[in-house]
Amino acid sequence: MPGVAPAAKQMGAHAARVIRDRIAGRNPPPFRYRDYGNLATIGRMAAVVDLRGLHFSGALAWWFWLVAHVFFLIGFRNRLVVLIDWAWSYTTYKRHARIIFGRKRQT
Repeated sequence: MPGVAPAAKQMGAHAARVIRDRIAGRNPPPFRYRDYGNLATIGRMAAVVDLRGLHFSGALAWWFWLVAHVFFLIGFRNRLVVLIDWAWSYTTYKRHARIIFGRKRQT
């Protein structure tokens, strides 16, 4: 399977069905990956979209990428916070990277 989030989500859902089916004494169906396409952001107002034969890029693809990612977030508050955070990062050119390295010094 490709190492992408949609494949992981499908495998997780399948694992849950397998557990449910085995508890109920049923034989679970085999896993089948379904490729719904790919989205990738490649810069400011630039992205690429490949959805089952539909290909486009540029600003329209970037907006499509943004809407798709916000759509799959759970809850209104999460969506709002992510949109505000992305808008702030976009307008200020500041990224919020959280990098941890080394050991914490004891005082």
